[in-house]
Amino acid sequence: MAKLLDTCAHELMDTAPQIMQAIRMEMRRGRGSDISIPQFRSMAFIQGNPDSSLSNLAEHLGLTLPSVSKLIDGLVKQKLITRKESTADRRRLTLVLTQAGSSIVDSARTSARENLAQKLKLLSSDELEVIYQAMNFLRPIFAGQSKVTAHDFLRRTVL
Repeated sequence: MAKLLDTCAHELMDTAPQIMQAIRMEMRRGRGSDISIPQFRSMAFIQGNPDSSLSNLAEHLGLTLPSVSKLIDGLVKQKLITRKESTADRRRLTLVLTQAGSSIVDSARTSARENLAQKLKLLSSDELEVIYQAMNFLRPIFAGQSKVTAHDFLRRTVL
């Protein structure tokens, strides 16, 4: 059993980054040329994390608050994000995607999903079923650690 566990862990560590790279590449392609990668990552994070603050976003991006504030200023000017007063704490501002911002992220996500489906066409129905079952087995294990679903994981780790 220990050898099988080690082999499975090894395969996950080798395969997951390749899958994420394919998703990231397609998401970047769908973001549009007038939006930088950090801006797009910010928009994807905000969409997946309602009521996010600048601090939450800075932590996710690994940037300083002043850097994130400047980044968000650009997205506000492009009318892709708005700042709103938090419903929980009036002293706190939350970041919200506008309809245009959501449309960009949704379009990129749809494109990435279509690209993955094209790659998966190479597999048989039985192989696809195995992958589907494996994802359902893995989801609660990893969601328990980070408290997110696989869908949320993709939304939060994009790029």
